[in-house]
Amino acid sequence: MTGNQTGSVPKLVKVRATQVSPPPGWALLERRLMKLMEDAVEPMVDKYAEKGGAFYYADDVDDLYERVYNWGLFYAMGADRKVLDLGLQQWHATTRFFADDIVSRVHPRFQPQIHNEYYNQAAAGANEWYHQGEGNMAFYHFGLADPTISENVRRARRFAAMFMDEDPEAPNYDPRHRIFRSPIQTSVGPMHHATVDNVIMWLQGGETGYEQGYRPYRVRATLDPVVTDLEGNWFEDPARRDEILKLFDHIVLNGDVPHSLGATALITNAFLYTGEDKYKQWVLDYTEGWMERIERNGGILPDNVGPTGEIGENRNGLWWGGLYGWNTFVGHYIMFSSLTIAAECALLLTGDFGYLELLRSQIRLLMDNAITREDGQLLLPARYGPNGWEYARDDYDYEKGRFVPYRMQELAHLYHASMAQEDYDLIVRIRDTDKMRDWDHAPVLGEKSYADTELARFQYYDGKNPDWPEKILQAEYQNALNDFESILNENRDAKTLIANNPSPPTTVYTKGLTQVTMGAPQSVYTGGLLRATVRYFDTDRTRPGLPPDVAALVDKLGTDSAGLQLINLNAGETRNLIVQAGAFAEHEFVELTHEGQTVQVGSKYFAVRLPPGTSIRLDVGMRRFAHRPTYAFPWHGDTIPVPYQ
Repeated sequence: MTGNQTGSVPKLVKVRATQVSPPPGWALLERRLMKLMEDAVEPMVDKYAEKGGAFYYADDVDDLYERVYNWGLFYAMGADRKVLDLGLQQWHATTRFFADDIVSRVHPRFQPQIHNEYYNQAAAGANEWYHQGEGNMAFYHFGLADPTISENVRRARRFAAMFMDEDPEAPNYDPRHRIFRSPIQTSVGPMHHATVDNVIMWLQGGETGYEQGYRPYRVRATLDPVVTDLEGNWFEDPARRDEILKLFDHIVLNGDVPHSLGATALITNAFLYTGEDKYKQWVLDYTEGWMERIERNGGILPDNVGPTGEIGENRNGLWWGGLYGWNTFVGHYIMFSSLTIAAECALLLTGDFGYLELLRSQIRLLMDNAITREDGQLLLPARYGPNGWEYARDDYDYEKGRFVPYRMQELAHLYHASMAQEDYDLIVRIRDTDKMRDWDHAPVLGEKSYADTELARFQYYDGKNPDWPEKILQAEYQNALNDFESILNENRDAKTLIANNPSPPTTVYTKGLTQVTMGAPQSVYTGGLLRATVRYFDTDRTRPGLPPDVAALVDKLGTDSAGLQLINLNAGETRNLIVQAGAFAEHEFVELTHEGQTVQVGSKYFAVRLPPGTSIRLDVGMRRFAHRPTYAFPWHGDTIPVPYQ
């Protein structure tokens, strides 16, 4: 049983399975994958962490949170309770261990990075929203797993306050101009002063000593148009060093960037716990601020604003050059992750599909400025700089921002959110000009995969890849098996692990399960909230997730409909579950069709009874984004029963 169970489930439409037949291969694979990953979590923690939960691994704190980033989600899908318990243990241990009020350890890769249980300024390079978002995923997923944990509700409020101008110790936000006061926002306030090392990393990608005219790899920001060709050894002369530091503080750190739109998920997380309108309003205000700037900038997202919210205010009006903006070494992809997160959050909170224009308008901008390679491959711009749009012509390399052809993450999320023909057409245009990828292939990729697993998923729902469910589950099984084998073969003791400092294996892969069981793309890895067409709750155990031995597949997606298969693999016991419309009960089931019979539902939920060895296929009609989203479980009623407010 999860948390406090109060209230009752409203009267639900109930359907009973009657078909008895051998289970399909995808169903067997799904449950085998879940069992393999359940078995891996305890050995991973036993070998790579001390008894209190602190990992031996030392790195930026977001990287440690990432080791258990989806354990709460996996539990919410139906995994064993130990997965959630260990995820909570590891999160709490990491938060305690990195707190800046105590020195927990001495290690070249360790520094106290947490204040008031959230990121401080110690590791500035890991404190923008790409890394904050990665680290926050575990915390977001705890709300899906058990929203009644009091301290997590309080944390949700406290973390949100740091970004809403409600925390005097963290004056990050300027509500008048609807901007953050710096691209780096933390629990101790905005970062306005950089060190030499910060500037070398952000302007030069860590490289030094090169001749003028050379562009270093991994550039994250520029001083354009004030300094257009920074010498590699600027910091050696004290006067020049002070000049560049002052310019950097003024140009780069004194204002906001659209990458900060990743903060919308943190504030939406507080809304999902509390339902308080102030969180919704903040998300809309901040998102609309950037949408208005796109309009003022002729349809192009400006990647920097100054302290009064003016475009290019610190750059003589130049709209590009900001931190993780159009001119970074990875191009626009980090910035676009934040656009995706904000568009999804605003739509979730309002049901207004107009917010998707934040993302769609910029994808169309790239499409409109695409060129065609000699072999017919469509090349979308990779970045924008002094010479206009820049293109990568070959060498498909994520880490260098070379998305040739265009990556699927933004397209998959946009289409799942809208289910609109215009967004389907965008994907088809990319697919039909793609000379480099096999769209039917389900690759073996890690969780941070930039959505290449979405290609085969799109093909399945487009009627072109019928074996996709088994393909993706096989790929995920291979991932999990590789990690489990590495854990079992790990024979180094704690002292050696500390000296060698290996990153603990991932062990849990949920992107394939999200796609197959929930009918949605994997959440944006760098801080996105869960996407789901449907979600499940175990009635008999009064907890989230699929019941034991039950497998699920969303086999059809439409503008206002979905198809669902449920299989009970247990030949001796009945299973009962509730199907929920959406990740956060934001949708509504209108009707349900089974074996040619249609019944009206008119609810966020319906119930399914699966006698031993039975399966059922259902078609459901839906109204999407029809209800206020919440972390509440079906039996919680209108208010989540949190013991200590």
